[in-house]
Amino acid sequence: MSSLSLRAGVLLPIRWDGVQWYAVALVFANITLALALLATGAEVNGPLWVIGALGVVALLAEKQSVHISAHTQVSISALPILFAAVIHGPLASMIVGACALLGDLGRPFTRWVIWTGSRSLVAGLAGVAAFALASEESSFARLLLAIGVAAVVEAVGDIGVTAITAALRRNGYLEPVRAMAQLVLATVPLYTPLIAVLAYAYRELSPWTLLLFFIPALAAQRLLTLYEEQRELAAHLARANKRLERAGLSFASALVAALDARDRYTAGHSAAVAVYARDIAARLGLSEEEQQLVHLAGLVHDIGKVGLPPGLLEKPGALTLDERRCMEEHSEIGERILAKVPDYAEIAKIVRHHHERVDGNGYPDGLRDKEIPLHSKIIAVADAYNAMTSGRPYREAMPSRVARFRLAQASETQFDTTVVAAFEAILAGAGETYLSGARADFALEAQRHPAMDAEAATSAA
Repeated sequence: MSSLSLRAGVLLPIRWDGVQWYAVALVFANITLALALLATGAEVNGPLWVIGALGVVALLAEKQSVHISAHTQVSISALPILFAAVIHGPLASMIVGACALLGDLGRPFTRWVIWTGSRSLVAGLAGVAAFALASEESSFARLLLAIGVAAVVEAVGDIGVTAITAALRRNGYLEPVRAMAQLVLATVPLYTPLIAVLAYAYRELSPWTLLLFFIPALAAQRLLTLYEEQRELAAHLARANKRLERAGLSFASALVAALDARDRYTAGHSAAVAVYARDIAARLGLSEEEQQLVHLAGLVHDIGKVGLPPGLLEKPGALTLDERRCMEEHSEIGERILAKVPDYAEIAKIVRHHHERVDGNGYPDGLRDKEIPLHSKIIAVADAYNAMTSGRPYREAMPSRVARFRLAQASETQFDTTVVAAFEAILAGAGETYLSGARADFALEAQRHPAMDAEAATSAA
């Protein structure tokens, strides 16, 4: 559909989209509802200063709206609208609803028409529901029922209008509708009795009790403001944590890549250990955070080997006693390297103790059983298994069944029995590529942190 516009002496077509037609439809609906109410004898009951005061409260409330999504805001303007609806009728509630959006008058004009028209229309429908159930002689219980029904009508109407508007603008309507529905379910039971008390006092005592309306209204507005501040703080912390997680994984990956470049025979070993360790932690029922921690520790568990003398890692034959003692220093070197990295203190401790034995004959500190961190015990089992099932210049890779048998033999002496049992349960149902550490996700470049996956999914969307 299009109409004509005169610009610089030339007739140009004006193309109207669904949003503009929706704005026209809302205006027409408001006019129709107002005329229908007037035709049935409805009028604006009560002093104009009361209607004006309620309109000002609604306007101030709307000016301090709280964002619950990128395209959706909520406010406490429903309170003065419902008060006007039950006391002064649907025409009064329509006026108060329209007043709420006066502060946004201006461009984009279509947007203002849509929000003003929808707020006024919903307020009018809520007023019809309230006025149909309550009269000047209604009891408090009847008044409470009328406000409750009007609140539901107002909430459902507001959610419906939000969904239609979001759909027309192609912003996606499920997220804002879900957020608004949750907020409505939480707030309607709270403010309905409050409005009923104020309305009853206004009717039975004095119109000046309207001044009491401002106190709970301001309190409600403050609660909404606190909600917004808490939500923004939580979102900020979540973003900061994701940045730290991505930075941590990137740093770990860079260190492992440097180690792999030096020791071509063990390239990929750390990535495999990280996967095994994470799966063992999951099997043991550790939290998602601990699974991520042991995964990261698995990636960097051998990083101390970059500090070993040249030629030691590359030696093709068996090591001498002195060379073995030098090799055993890599866990301490790794701790010293990682301890200098912010937020890596816990990982440094795990790396230091991943060669301890439950019988106390490990290194570097000779810790026993419960003295050894659980995460270090997990790394020890994953490390030993992958080392046995990987080929070396001086020996061939062991079959998985042989490596698993050796792990079982070393339970209660070298390895923690519970950790070995958890790993065996995983290996018993695994495929050959997992058993040999050859599955695609064992590659270093595939060691993605959940935070990176979430960001990638967001970018792709």
